[in-house]
Amino acid sequence: MTLSANSDTFAPRILTWFATHGRHDLPWQQHQTDTPNPYIVWLSEVMLQQTQVTTVIPYFTRFMSSFPTVQDLARADWDDVAEHWAGLGYYARARNLHKGAGQLVAVIEETNDFPQTVDGWQAISGVGQSTAGAIVAMGLHGYGVICDGNVKRVLTRWAGIDGDITKSATNKQLWALATSLTPKTDSGHYAQAMMDMGATLCTRRNPDCERCPVQTDCMAYAEGRPEFYPVKAKKKPKPSKFSDALLLKNPEGETLWLQRPDSGIWGGLWCLPLAFRQKTQGKKVLATHQDDNVYEQEYTLAEQVIEGWLTQNDIDCIATSNSLLDDDPIKHTLTHFHWYLQAKTATLTDAQVSELSKALDDAGAVYQWLDEAAALAGLGVPKAMGKVLEV
Repeated sequence: MTLSANSDTFAPRILTWFATHGRHDLPWQQHQTDTPNPYIVWLSEVMLQQTQVTTVIPYFTRFMSSFPTVQDLARADWDDVAEHWAGLGYYARARNLHKGAGQLVAVIEETNDFPQTVDGWQAISGVGQSTAGAIVAMGLHGYGVICDGNVKRVLTRWAGIDGDITKSATNKQLWALATSLTPKTDSGHYAQAMMDMGATLCTRRNPDCERCPVQTDCMAYAEGRPEFYPVKAKKKPKPSKFSDALLLKNPEGETLWLQRPDSGIWGGLWCLPLAFRQKTQGKKVLATHQDDNVYEQEYTLAEQVIEGWLTQNDIDCIATSNSLLDDDPIKHTLTHFHWYLQAKTATLTDAQVSELSKALDDAGAVYQWLDEAAALAGLGVPKAMGKVLEV
């Protein structure tokens, strides 16, 4: 790859811009600290994956208040960690964070310190190459290279890289460019500066090219089409999944909550029982609950027990709505599909509650009958369940 004649001045220009115009007040920043804390950087980097800074700040603040050290996080019960994460989305990050805390404590007990290298950090659950580079650069003041989404956007525009960034060849080219441009010293400041460039100046839409410190040799600016970059193959439309969210209540008005298995969507979190109905893409029906294989895939064991018990006892769950006009399902968008949840409710007798509870006990299910407000306040509950309860 041939570098621009101005590549030697790329980092100095970025750093000069950052000193005056960058963000220096984010609660996790360590670039101005003489004794940086890699735990803080690790926590923030995991939270910032796929998530905006403004959304992360209150979650980060609460995490640091409850788990001020990695040892505190490792000792915490999963339910407590999940409750702190609830609503932030991409819940596999929380599971990896909790697991990673235990791994880091083991490293510290063996070496008396956090991992000191990019390879050492990549051995921690959920830590990829760019996250590891950010932790070493910003959390240890060592040499680390980052190449996250913000950085890729800046580099593809500046260098005019028009390859599909979802392809391995383009990704390899971008990593080589990022490595060649990252200064050997002060890479922590540079990493933060590049993040700020992508987040505040070289934004996905309406980039502020006139204030850009590398505008003079930016290929995208010269072409007059910065928003053409980065090039990314168009995705197929997301499929849609339709499920009933069951509000099964006991005579006291408490609702049945299930803890989902560790693997899969919302792993380890507490949810209402879900009854899958169908999956579609456009007008095409991809699967229905009448398909035995789909039934096994879509229902947890506890949900299978509940579905069977409701059918056996001829109990109908009635759609709930606060609208006299319709009872449209709630739309909740996840990474790979749209999930439409229809709230349905049924109130059980004491005898039925005892019978259903015994069936769940026999299946080894983890469940609770709780007041809805108590569930939302005390459990790790995905945001979608809050939407269901608002209906």
